[in-house]
Amino acid sequence: MQVDFKQVYLDILSNLSSNFSCEKQYQNLVDGISKVFPCDASAIFILDNDGFLTPVAVKGLPNTVLGRRFYPKAHPRLAAIVESDKPVRFDADCNLPDPFDGVLVSEENSLAVHDCMGSSLYVEGQLVGIITLDSLTVGAFDQIDPFAIQTFTALAAASLRNIGQIKSLKELNKRQKSVNQALIQQARSSKGEMIGLSPQMNQLRTNIATVAKSDYAVLITGETGTGKELVAHNIHAQSNRCDKPMIYVNCAALPETLAESELFGHVKGAFTGASSHRTGKFELADGGTLFLDELGELPLSLQAKLLRVIQQGEIQRVGSDKNHVVDVRLIAATNRDIEKEVEQGCFRADLYHRLNVFPIAVPPLRSREGDIPVLAGYLLEKVRQQFNVPNLHVSPKALTALEQFPWQGNIRELEHTLTRSALRAIQDNSQTIQRTHFDSLKTSSDVRKTSKLFPQQSQSMRHLVEEYQKSLINHALDKSDGVWSKAAQFLQVDRGNLYRMGKKLGVQNTKEKLK
Repeated sequence: MQVDFKQVYLDILSNLSSNFSCEKQYQNLVDGISKVFPCDASAIFILDNDGFLTPVAVKGLPNTVLGRRFYPKAHPRLAAIVESDKPVRFDADCNLPDPFDGVLVSEENSLAVHDCMGSSLYVEGQLVGIITLDSLTVGAFDQIDPFAIQTFTALAAASLRNIGQIKSLKELNKRQKSVNQALIQQARSSKGEMIGLSPQMNQLRTNIATVAKSDYAVLITGETGTGKELVAHNIHAQSNRCDKPMIYVNCAALPETLAESELFGHVKGAFTGASSHRTGKFELADGGTLFLDELGELPLSLQAKLLRVIQQGEIQRVGSDKNHVVDVRLIAATNRDIEKEVEQGCFRADLYHRLNVFPIAVPPLRSREGDIPVLAGYLLEKVRQQFNVPNLHVSPKALTALEQFPWQGNIRELEHTLTRSALRAIQDNSQTIQRTHFDSLKTSSDVRKTSKLFPQQSQSMRHLVEEYQKSLINHALDKSDGVWSKAAQFLQVDRGNLYRMGKKLGVQNTKEKLK
């Protein structure tokens, strides 16, 4: 029968890029052997990390062979094939034991004398496996073209490496998916729940459910400590992308010089210190969600580049001339009045409108009717479990004080206040948190009577807040001998953020100048 060698080789080459299973690709390869060479049986072995030859596909041999492992030193013919970088022939009268003795059977069911041949498979100087050929005809391999065997072994070696790499990548991807799922579930559980029975919270849940299933960009606004990040996690968890990652970016913590690299990645050599390729946050979030927290802190220079990505759906790594298409859903959050920022030229209007497709306003705690008792019970449960005080509770007078407090820091401030008061109660061997266990807790009426921060005449809230922030920073610097890092620790904020805010507000650090 005339064999079309070119067609066989083309079939093997196409096998390299096919989507067949590993087993199917191995079998296609061994089928090609029987078409090209005059053999009655053939086998492909891969060399594992322990030095064993493992059959992955056979033809003309029983499948029981696939369940075996062969140690070359125990099989002289296999050892000879492994040790040679050229094809090895074993004549019919060769006295070396054959690894397939007793399994190669003729049509008459009698053990036949046969010729054997084998070749090692190398890729870039590394042994990856071998192939073996057996024939029931004496001298069957005498006329094999050396070029044909060299060509076939090169293709077989490339196939083994290709199949092995794809298999490894699939296994790695499978493990990574399992890890990702575990991390996603862990992240969701660590973020807590949306607690509250007020009409405001019910409306917030409705808004989340309305937009979650879409791919619309969402802009979450609200005061510090209201739970904007928790809202973002809930949107992602209810979306069609919930099985994909939600990548978090704190825009306030992005160094302006490296912000573009953080978001879009860079290639090796793009700038000093770029010693390797780096994947940016957009690529990491591909198929999932990118959460831009503290959006109002994003530099104007980066806003333009972010807008381009949103419009075109493509990112370009720093130092690269290639574009990468990304499929990312954007959720942004800010405690700033972005419309005001746009009017003042601090934020791009076009970017604001791109992100503000579906705005969600998180209500401040003081406007959530009746939620403080529910939140207090939920937040104290953490303390009960941590310190094993199951009967710890808040007295009615203390609870009334909590409900009357303005909570400028919202839920975060409430949680810290409750934790401190609970620790004091436990220290007093009391299972009831009393009003006296709170530190400097004043009701809203007390604050209205005593605070100097409330203006007697109408003034801009932004101006009042900035003046208060300026006073706080000056106070922290005085307490910290003019050292910004110590002042940041005093106020429990990031040093870089505090420094930028101070410069923006015109804080004059006189002690710094004297040093």
